[in-house]
Amino acid sequence: MDTVAQPVDVIVIGAGFAGLVAARELGAAGYRVLVLEARDRVGGRTWTERRLGHELELGGTWVHWVQPHTWAEMTRYQREIVRSPAAEEMYWLGAGGERRQGSVADFMTLIDEGQQLVVDDVRTVMPRGTDPLGGPIAELDDLSLQDRFDSLALDEESRHANESVWVGHVNARLDQVGLSSALRWVAATGGHWQLMHEASSTYRVVGGMSAWTSAIAEDVRGDIRLNTGVVSVTQEEDEVVVTTATGEHIRARRLISTLPINAVSGIEWEPALPEAWLRANSDTVASQGTKVWIKVRGHVPRFAAYGTQHHPISVLKSEYRGTDTDTDTDTDGTVHTILVGFGPDHTQLDVTNVGEVQRAVDAVRPGLQVLEVTAHDWMKDPLSRTTWMTHRPGALTRDLAELQQPAGLVHFATTDNADLWGGFIDGAIESGLREAHRVKAALSSDG
Repeated sequence: MDTVAQPVDVIVIGAGFAGLVAARELGAAGYRVLVLEARDRVGGRTWTERRLGHELELGGTWVHWVQPHTWAEMTRYQREIVRSPAAEEMYWLGAGGERRQGSVADFMTLIDEGQQLVVDDVRTVMPRGTDPLGGPIAELDDLSLQDRFDSLALDEESRHANESVWVGHVNARLDQVGLSSALRWVAATGGHWQLMHEASSTYRVVGGMSAWTSAIAEDVRGDIRLNTGVVSVTQEEDEVVVTTATGEHIRARRLISTLPINAVSGIEWEPALPEAWLRANSDTVASQGTKVWIKVRGHVPRFAAYGTQHHPISVLKSEYRGTDTDTDTDTDGTVHTILVGFGPDHTQLDVTNVGEVQRAVDAVRPGLQVLEVTAHDWMKDPLSRTTWMTHRPGALTRDLAELQQPAGLVHFATTDNADLWGGFIDGAIESGLREAHRVKAALSSDG
């Protein structure tokens, strides 16, 4: 039976970083805020859960002090960081698929030239990371990351290694990803690709992402309703009417949607979403890959392994071992190591099939026995339908500015439409702060 709830000032759809930060800011300003979250938890595409005997990050994981919004929030909530284990051994493929092993220095020497060439023009086409559209990036935005690699004279060994490194960053096939996605992240670190690599894959949050988002949720002066899906949003003359999956109708003066681009079609919008949102949703963002946690037998030396961009797992790293963990043995006494792997296409790997994962591991780091695997397929999650955001060729300059604009009484806060660290937690926080400010200004002017 349909019910009518008490009206509020602002409804926020989604309780990830963007939604929680926006709700906190608006509640602190004295507005009546209601957060509607379809999941049974806060955190969105960040999610810490105990699996394989460890606290694992099933979604977003790494942070860095060069991400300003992230670091400010970490300071506010007294979060600390811990370094992921530094590799002691590196594995990659040589010419003809020959397996190679060496030191970190060996691998960095192998990729140094290629990594620089990929982003060599970043300071010219995107001089300020905070303004990704401020330079002549439109001249290159139709290029894919694969187009850039194809223009470089790299030998087979260097090419495979360099392409796999970028699969780890963009979580997609390189011909599907705009070169601008690589350039904007390097622009965020002042043009230094080495720092971008460190910022995106080195430091974890002590206590986990879920504890952090729960702490932000506790500061929200308003209701956060979990297990509450939204089926429709209707704009009337001076109100937004939200209908939930249970038939409840809730009115608000403004609404903030924090849904990723790929998931906005899960709600019926009246009037329809702006053309940029419809177009971007139809095209989908490029990142549609795999993140999988793997338990293997024994204490394995800390390593990182790279295949090619066509392998189901292109990047594989040891993450927990021995004294890195709260437990290093199973109840039956089996000593183990926990690995994390990334691949370009979630359809290439059945993460529920230990045998299939074993074959994928063997291809990049042979000699390991897979015991268990776990993952969350964000592509099959109707509330995300993507891992983290990367633009397709041409989409940055075509869509970003429009994606940031309100549509009547509806605002959009998501890492997918952030300026500085789009696709990262930092971008989610940035967008939440931006839209909270806009909503406060709009409500104030409304009287």
